[in-house]
Amino acid sequence: MQPTHPEDLGPILLEVNNIEVVYKDIIQVLRGVSLKVPEGHITALLGPNGAGKTTTLRAISGLLVPEDGEVVSGSILYRGENIANKPPENIVLKGIVQVPEGRRVFKHLTVEENLRVGAATRRDGEVRQDLERIYRYFPKLAMLKNRLAGYCSGGEQQMLAIGRALLARPRLLLLDEPSLGLAPLLVREIFDIVAQINAEEGVTVLVVEQNARVALSVAHYGYIMESGRIALEGTRAYLEENPDVKEFYLGVAKSGGRKSFKDVKSYRRRKRFM
Repeated sequence: MQPTHPEDLGPILLEVNNIEVVYKDIIQVLRGVSLKVPEGHITALLGPNGAGKTTTLRAISGLLVPEDGEVVSGSILYRGENIANKPPENIVLKGIVQVPEGRRVFKHLTVEENLRVGAATRRDGEVRQDLERIYRYFPKLAMLKNRLAGYCSGGEQQMLAIGRALLARPRLLLLDEPSLGLAPLLVREIFDIVAQINAEEGVTVLVVEQNARVALSVAHYGYIMESGRIALEGTRAYLEENPDVKEFYLGVAKSGGRKSFKDVKSYRRRKRFM
């Protein structure tokens, strides 16, 4: 029997229940968002720019506070504990680590120094062993470990940001637009590595993406977000075959051919799934 709900894939590690998020006490961005992330799987959160995807990640990781934002209603349950509005440093210690949009590496530190920042909260003696593991996943970083991060390419910096997060030994890895600004071949390489890490390490991944095609190629379950709400959800197979997803997010016309994005602008959408 094919899975139809996230619970069918396994135990739920993270459950977001009907949350509303407000910035500066007045600007409402999320309006009753609910989603579930099954443990040991990759979940994709898709949607156009401005839909509220990054805000959802910030609500989970505790990074709303620096942006003057707050979860004003609902709950965010991680392993059964409500972590809504908890300090981000506490959330990291619980095993949730976010790779922010735009990579944000420390440009004046070397590649290896950047990676070691990810181990700042650890007190075990296995950091060197984990560094070598990161270098196996990202062999380019091994060749560049003594280079200043500011001199690395965008793709190399994205690999570095993911590697730094992995060095914190996350149980839940949050990826915010990892394809942003990268060439298609690099995007494919990075998503293949994320899928490999998930399969080999069992790290649960929640990835926010506008590139629905590449995200769905590795995700087990997905949500589509529009205007601060979840508009549609389902397994990879269901979303890839949904006619609206194919037309509006995968760029495939009803006839089966490719469709230009200019033909599916948001204000013209029928949004049959809304």
